[in-house]
Amino acid sequence: MNTVDLIRKKREHNTLSEQEINFLVTDYTKGKIPDYQFSAFLMAGYLNGFNAKETASLTKSMLYSGRVINLDMIKGKKIDKHSTGGVGDKTSLILAPIAAAAGVIVPMISGRGLGHTGGTLDKLEAIPGFTTNIGLPKYISVLQKCGAVLAGQTKEIAPADKLIYSLRDVTATVESIPLITASIMSKKLAEGIDGLVLDVKTGSGAFMKKYDDALALADSLTRTAKAFKKKVIAFITDMNQPLGNYIGNWLEVYESIKILQGDTPGNLGDLSFHLSGAMIFLGGKSSSIQEGVEISKQMVSSGKAFDKFLEIVKLQGGNTELIKHPDKYTKSKIRETIFAESSGYLESTDNFQIGMASLELGAGRMTMADKIDPKAGIIFYPKIGDKIKKGEIIAEILTDKKEKVDKVKIQLKRAINLSNKKTPVPKLIKSSMSL
Repeated sequence: MNTVDLIRKKREHNTLSEQEINFLVTDYTKGKIPDYQFSAFLMAGYLNGFNAKETASLTKSMLYSGRVINLDMIKGKKIDKHSTGGVGDKTSLILAPIAAAAGVIVPMISGRGLGHTGGTLDKLEAIPGFTTNIGLPKYISVLQKCGAVLAGQTKEIAPADKLIYSLRDVTATVESIPLITASIMSKKLAEGIDGLVLDVKTGSGAFMKKYDDALALADSLTRTAKAFKKKVIAFITDMNQPLGNYIGNWLEVYESIKILQGDTPGNLGDLSFHLSGAMIFLGGKSSSIQEGVEISKQMVSSGKAFDKFLEIVKLQGGNTELIKHPDKYTKSKIRETIFAESSGYLESTDNFQIGMASLELGAGRMTMADKIDPKAGIIFYPKIGDKIKKGEIIAEILTDKKEKVDKVKIQLKRAINLSNKKTPVPKLIKSSMSL
């Protein structure tokens, strides 16, 4: 096969075979195809699209560029969850211990923060001593001992994805739904899972801001999972406001602890129970999602979910005393309060700007070289539909960066929009699909 001919074929709106896609991915991963040629292929695919078969072929080639973990030695269904990311989305820290406490095996490989959204690995590493960079033997050992593991992608898992994602990031091809699908699914399938729960977010704080785009991505992910004979349930959920109230790495660990200890009001608790209920259902531990939701609540009320979280943290080297006593965590040097300048009902938030404000405070990376301050972040109190009185506390900001405080205050005040009329509460779960 000839690389130039295949680039031309995709440029001319033609369909590539599985063998042709495998040739391109394999030879690029091996260094036989240079970046400039693979960039041309990515752009041709971005502009002209990939059909469902091509997307499955891309996923397969990226999946088998590395090692596919075999977990047959561990009894039980292996179920994971993937979220497309959002502001304050810490559900992985809550779902894994709940589902594992209910008897589901949860092999979870997660990522770092991307843009305005936080990353599960960064949140876990806010726990002193917690190790996410573990080899395969340790990964399997933790999973065998407690039924859940929370780790990062190793060099053995889908190495083609790492190379291709880096290239997409600098060639303006990140937003392609087939390429997003292949990137997500190649990593998830490599975990050795039997089923997957997908949380595809839409709204101002999501990558897919339009509902129709989120629907298309959910459909693509679902169909690709089905092509590999995996059970899958996808939810499209709201990301027009922060999930929960805490934004920032340790702050989100703290809020996860509160949820696992039974403090579960609001959109974070509702979504956590729904997603974990779906995991329990796919894991064969309930006869329906709703029964799975009830089991999830029992795991929290009984204390089993929190105990499971402690077990995971201990096995991965984390300081469990700080999980038991989170108020002992090191505090930020600066804690400033933001007050409402007028009264009204919260009509909307610019959730993207709230996420970007947390980066300014040190809770994320503006560049890859930036160092995260795990204790920095925002506590954002109101929810859409709430009545706010002038002088009421809207948010608190926590940081060591004194020079960023005034800018962030302005940013957060501009991120809220008040109305004289009561605004309806946005629907948390907008739709779902399964195949």
